[in-house]
Amino acid sequence: MRDDDREPLATIALIAAFADGFRAPEEVAQLKAIAAEIGGGDYDTIARQVLSGKSSLGAVVARLSDDEARRKAYELAVSVVYADGVATAQEQTFLTDLRRSLGLEADAVAEVDQAGVGLGSAVADPVVAPEPAPTAAADDRILQTAMLAAAVELLPQNLATMAIVPLQLRMVYRIGQEHGHSLDAAQVKDLAGVFGIGAAGQVVEGVARRLLGGLARGVFGRALGGAAGGLSGAAAGVALTFATTYALGHAAQQYYAQGRSISRADLQTLFARLKDDAGTIFPRVEQQVRDLAGTLDLREVMRRVRG
Repeated sequence: MRDDDREPLATIALIAAFADGFRAPEEVAQLKAIAAEIGGGDYDTIARQVLSGKSSLGAVVARLSDDEARRKAYELAVSVVYADGVATAQEQTFLTDLRRSLGLEADAVAEVDQAGVGLGSAVADPVVAPEPAPTAAADDRILQTAMLAAAVELLPQNLATMAIVPLQLRMVYRIGQEHGHSLDAAQVKDLAGVFGIGAAGQVVEGVARRLLGGLARGVFGRALGGAAGGLSGAAAGVALTFATTYALGHAAQQYYAQGRSISRADLQTLFARLKDDAGTIFPRVEQQVRDLAGTLDLREVMRRVRG
């Protein structure tokens, strides 16, 4: 895949984003930043062409350099469509049209489609049934979830990263349950959103970082920061995912234990401190994370996400 694939990939991502005719303002802001970086920064021109209907899907696809770029374009579009939940009829039609334009057989991308559907459902509804009393201490369960989420970053399937947000949301939901709070999916997502976790843009960013490799620079590097600031590439993604999941779990634990009385500003301060703490823990568990990744595949991750 070449550098001149950046703009057509960004254009396809934006066409996918608006395939259902609606995006919440915060999702548009994140997708704008991601598309700008994928496309080399000329977001406004790309967006104007997409929104005016001047971006012919066939013409955009024709600009992709090779089969690898075409496959990645489809995976990126699937991640955009399912990043915020179940696909609408318009989005499903768009993916079918895109697949045909790309010259991809349905069988060749069946696993990608299945992953999108399953993980999109998990993003839409992270609520899980009550479980028996846990046998492990809460701190250990948060650590194990952080390690699992980090291990997902190491799986070869690019769309596997879509499982990270559902794993994080389910963890928050269970923590709330254990502290006697009756929660719904919206409440869980709202708390995660305080820390910038769970929005569609985060899901797309994770997939784009994996798909684009060396082409995904700038916005992804800036987003890593913190515990992952001294790393690069896949290692940075693993460390970041561990740190954010660990911090989210412990922040949620304190929030629900204190009757949801902690202010938004104090929660964000707490999250930042916990994320820094996670940066000192990750080197001690990194090999365990890599060993865990060796036992996983995408189907197993999806099973865990859906419970």
